[in-house]
Amino acid sequence: MPGAEARVLVVMGVSGSGKSTLAATLADQLGWDLAEGDDMHPAANVEKMHAGTPLTDDDRWPWLDLVAAWIRERLDTGTPGVVTCSALKRSYRDVLRAAGVVFVHVAGDTGTIEQRMTARSGHFMPTSLLASQLATLEPPQPDEAHLTVAADRSPDEEAAQVIVRLGLQPVS
Repeated sequence: MPGAEARVLVVMGVSGSGKSTLAATLADQLGWDLAEGDDMHPAANVEKMHAGTPLTDDDRWPWLDLVAAWIRERLDTGTPGVVTCSALKRSYRDVLRAAGVVFVHVAGDTGTIEQRMTARSGHFMPTSLLASQLATLEPPQPDEAHLTVAADRSPDEEAAQVIVRLGLQPVS
């Protein structure tokens, strides 16, 4: 398991799993840079998802390249960071993977995630796309630098688990 050598955390999982909240909590507690992967989507992707149309691999590659560039910049400058990215398939994670990158998979049951999606406001991803995300999800495998946290706890509890399991040092 990767430890203190983790320089970039990619908080991954299906929409509604709590990636953004966990990532913000981790970045705040660690004092690391934070990027919201959803903000890197081209407008056409956002429009497609908002309309309830699942993205194709061809839609995702340019977006993944932008997320990977953000990760490389952090690694190249030695600036630790946390970024959200669904990273649902291994092939997507392969684009993001590098020494010092650890995937934090936020995993939960369909009911919990659906409830979270229904409760949030202002997000472009409709609940109707959850089934396609779950069908696409290829959980990280043992040979991938990752850890899995359960989406059924508070963000502070999830962050504490990540920090302890990776041997990271909070700023406060």
